[in-house]
Amino acid sequence: MTGMTRPLLNRRLAEFGTTIFAEMSALAARTGSINLGQGFPDTDGPEEIREAAVRALREGRGNQYPPGPGVPELRTAIAEHQLRRYGLAYDPDAEVLVTAGATEAIAAALLALVEPGDEVVALEPYYDSYAACIAMAGGTRVPVTLRPHAGAFALDLDELKAAVTDRTRLILLNTPHNPTGTVLSRAELTAIAELAQERDLLVVTDEVYEHLVFDDAEHVPIASLPGMRERTVTIGSAGKTYSFTGWKVGWITATPELTSAVRSAKQFLTYVASGPFQYAVAEALRLPDAYTDGLRAELQAKRDLLSEGLAAAGFGVHRPAGTYFVTTDIRPLGETDGFAFCRALPERAGVVAIPNAVFYDHREEGAPFVRFAFCKRVDVLQEAVDRLKRLAR
Repeated sequence: MTGMTRPLLNRRLAEFGTTIFAEMSALAARTGSINLGQGFPDTDGPEEIREAAVRALREGRGNQYPPGPGVPELRTAIAEHQLRRYGLAYDPDAEVLVTAGATEAIAAALLALVEPGDEVVALEPYYDSYAACIAMAGGTRVPVTLRPHAGAFALDLDELKAAVTDRTRLILLNTPHNPTGTVLSRAELTAIAELAQERDLLVVTDEVYEHLVFDDAEHVPIASLPGMRERTVTIGSAGKTYSFTGWKVGWITATPELTSAVRSAKQFLTYVASGPFQYAVAEALRLPDAYTDGLRAELQAKRDLLSEGLAAAGFGVHRPAGTYFVTTDIRPLGETDGFAFCRALPERAGVVAIPNAVFYDHREEGAPFVRFAFCKRVDVLQEAVDRLKRLAR
C-alpha cells in the first residue's frame, strides 16, 4: 500500500510481533534441530480418548455447531471433576463455559472483565498471550516479578501488595506457573486471597497444569479458599493433561454472574469450537486417577533426565515443581543474552529453546534465563542431552 500515513496495526498490539514460538519453531525446522521450545507433546494421549473422538465424529455428535456454552456432557464432566478433585461445586448449566482452549478463555475473561484504564496485576514472567489480551482489553498490565530463590522462583508478597492500586481490577494468576515451574503454596494463595478480598479484586487463575505437579508440590485452586469462589474465574484445559493440545478444548468455572460476563465476550470470538472433541474430553475427565498419577510420574522422570543433562552441560538449572518446562540460567556458560543464545543454539548444539526474556516486561530480569520443554519422548530428550554436551566441551 502507498499513501498510508497511519499504521495498519492497532496501536494496542503494536508491541506484539510474531510470537517467539513461531520464530523458534521455524528455526528448528530450518536447521533440523530438536525442538524443545514449544510446549506440546510429541506423542498422543490415551488411545481410548482418541477413539472417543472418532466415535463422536462417526455418530454425528458435534459435527455441526455445538451449544454455545459447550456440550452438556462436557460441562457436567467438568463440574464433576472440580467437585471430586477440589470439593468445588459448580452448576454445569450456569457456572461452566467451554472455550477454544485456555487461550480463548484468558482472552474472553480479560475482554469481559477489564475496562480501558483498569490495571491487571500479573506474575512475571508470564505466558505471552496475557500481555496481548490485557492490551486488547485496554487494560494496563502491572508485572510482579518472580525471582530466583533457593533453586526455584519465588513470589514476594510485599511486592504484590504494593502493586495493587485504586485502579487495579484483577489479579491474573498462573499456577503451576509457566515458564518457571513454580507452584504457589497454600500459604501464598491464602495471602493473595486475603489481598483480593481486602481490595475487592477479581482473580483470573490459569490452572492448565493443575495435574502436572511433582515431588511434594500440591496444587491448590484459589477458588477453594474461603471467600474466593464468588470472585474467581478458574481456567482449565484438556490439552496439557491429556496430550491432545491440537483439540483446543478449554473451560472456565465461576459464579453465574462471572460466567455470563465471560460468555458475553466469548460468543463473539470463536462462538463455538471443537465439537466432536468436547465429547471425547468429557470421557477423558472421567478417567481414573491412575491416569494422571502415571502421567505425572512419567513427566517427573523426563524432568529429571533433562535437568540432569542440562546441569552436566553447564547450565544453572531451576528444577520445576510443575508444568512441562525447565528454566535454566546461561550465565555459568559465560552467556548473558538469552535471545542471542537461543538463536545460536541450533548451530552450536542442534537444539531449540525459548528465551525467557520474551515473557517479561522487565527484559533485564529475564535476560539470562532460557526455557526447555521436557514433554517429549525419552529418546528425543536423551538425544538433546547428548547434543547439549557440546556446550560443556
